[in-house]
Amino acid sequence: MSAPPSPQEQELSRLRAELQAARDALGDFAYVVSHDLRANLRHITAYAGLVREELGDAPPAEALTYLDTVTSAAKLMGRQIDGLMAWSMLDRAELDATTLDARALIEEARQALAGEAAGRQIDWQVAADLPPLHGDAALVRQLFGHLLSNALKFTRPRASAVIHIGWQPPAEDGRCTLFVQDNGVGFNPQLQSKLFHVFQRLHSASEFEGLGLGLALARKIVERHGGSIRAEGQPDAGCCIRFTLPLAV
Repeated sequence: MSAPPSPQEQELSRLRAELQAARDALGDFAYVVSHDLRANLRHITAYAGLVREELGDAPPAEALTYLDTVTSAAKLMGRQIDGLMAWSMLDRAELDATTLDARALIEEARQALAGEAAGRQIDWQVAADLPPLHGDAALVRQLFGHLLSNALKFTRPRASAVIHIGWQPPAEDGRCTLFVQDNGVGFNPQLQSKLFHVFQRLHSASEFEGLGLGLALARKIVERHGGSIRAEGQPDAGCCIRFTLPLAV
């Protein structure tokens, strides 16, 4: 006769059940977002087009302005839905952890962002001695992509952008602190708590495009690897994003 489970085993079983329930709830959320909300959004866009046709060849200018606003809002909502889907799926993705070459992943992220960097003077400073990491290659590549894209965006007003990717000696817990530092427009440090939340922006959309989602996705990826992330910056004095990831054993 087998021994009854210990209190530790019972607690572990309970936590696993809660995790599965949370993942199931996220699956329900993803279904609602991808089907029900999108269906309503398609109706809004379609009926805005029908109203435009009904107005004929010489519609009132004010009516066209209203319709343009409706159409633009619908497109923005579509992009937000895509962003929420990407954000929610990070909690459901199974990690395929392996030893990672950080410099190679950074270079792949840079190549994917070549269009954003085209025609600009950018001084990429990537530490030559970045240590091997342990994590999911696709997610960590995505992490670097979000952080480098963020640095490219907010250094755009600079005649010469400087983007430094480096690391600090590992802590006793086997995690390495890495950072992406830029000489961009920076931010008000009193507002830094908003940086890593969904759809939070510290600059107006007229100044810098985007949904305010990249750093929220970065945070989710870091936390999926058991790490933490924070930002340091001052207005017009650049930004430094520091985050921890496991070192390869």
